[in-house]
Amino acid sequence: MSRKILVCLFALLVLNQTGLQAGEWRVGIARVDITPVKAGWLAGYASRKKPAQGTTHPLWAKALVFEDKNGTRAAIVTTDLIGLTRDISDAVGKRVANKTGITREQILLNSSHTHSGPVVRGCASLAYGFNAAQRKEVDEYAKLLKEKLTNVIVKASQSLVDVTLAYGEAQATFARNRRGRYNPNGPVDHTVPVLRVNDVNGKTQAILFGYACHNTTIALFEYCGDYAGFAQVALEKKYPGTMALFMMGCGGDANPHPRGTLALAEQHGNALADSVVRAMGKSMDPVKGPLEVKFQRTDLAFVDPPSKTDLIAEQGKGDIYTQRLNKYLLNQLDETGSITSSYPFSVQVIFFGNDLTLIGLGGETVIDYSIRLHEELSGRRIWVAGYCNEVFAYVPSERVLKEGGYEGGGAMKYFGFHGPFKPGLEDRIIELVHTLMKP
Repeated sequence: MSRKILVCLFALLVLNQTGLQAGEWRVGIARVDITPVKAGWLAGYASRKKPAQGTTHPLWAKALVFEDKNGTRAAIVTTDLIGLTRDISDAVGKRVANKTGITREQILLNSSHTHSGPVVRGCASLAYGFNAAQRKEVDEYAKLLKEKLTNVIVKASQSLVDVTLAYGEAQATFARNRRGRYNPNGPVDHTVPVLRVNDVNGKTQAILFGYACHNTTIALFEYCGDYAGFAQVALEKKYPGTMALFMMGCGGDANPHPRGTLALAEQHGNALADSVVRAMGKSMDPVKGPLEVKFQRTDLAFVDPPSKTDLIAEQGKGDIYTQRLNKYLLNQLDETGSITSSYPFSVQVIFFGNDLTLIGLGGETVIDYSIRLHEELSGRRIWVAGYCNEVFAYVPSERVLKEGGYEGGGAMKYFGFHGPFKPGLEDRIIELVHTLMKP
């Protein structure tokens, strides 16, 4: 038997051992630097009164475009940003569809929620008291961001190569439930999900990993990806030539602990990267096709809004953010005749055959959603991500809504909603997920 035949037989044996066949998946990989060129204003902490003074490490948008053997495609894009808006995500989806045929519904965009990134237009816009010149800078960055997100997906779609996919999990323990005064023993999920993309020679090309914890270790006056950024840097250093992508989980009510310094952000990032390495060091399960993507919205109702008389009576009262909301709602009444009564919440589901199901939830979703979905869908391997496609407000569970506080409704004023949500939103979201999970 010739050496060439033996090599081919060995390659087939390796593929059979992983449960994958050559050509079952093709994946394209691309990245783009989204760090603002100019020293713009930083998102997340309204107390910061000056723009960025430098860059700890670059901020990235990274794209994976998956294609199964039937030609079905899906894109996952991770960003080192506070959050995206529906306007930006839908605009990117429309442009990508025109250029590639990948539809808006087939594109999942996730934000790491770093609070040391640029302000994104429309995301918690009432947290900032910008003048006309500053608003122009924010508008210009939003325009550039749409272009870069479009281009990175298009680039990934043009670089598809044969790969194998495998999934595993590990644990990282620095997340703490931050609602201590409401629930000292509040829930948290330490799971680190990992999807590995290997080329046909077995070399890792990309690592998609996640964690459910606010990406808020620090309040720098520099652009920085916080712990999620440091984790990506560490993984790409350990695996040269590999692209590491971080996907935020349902971390709306969890903080890194301890926190407050750049050194701690790097410490948590390295701990998360170590968890990913442990997951990859174990036997990972092959992920096969076919690929299927579903996307749908459901309206989440707010409590009844204040009347115009009430708003006028409250003018000038409360903190600056309450006053901004009051003015915003009065303008909304004058311009449209009514105040927004609900928000169209998005749920996206990506099926990697029967081996892995990725559930993407919009908004700053709390951990209860992931815990409940894992319980109710225990027969499937699922990965639940929050901060997907848009960050429009906190999305409390029924428990958190009842407890109140910041995540329960107090933060709504930063997003331009009178809030809180009406009871029943958790069941409405979970029911939509179950609907999309049906064949």
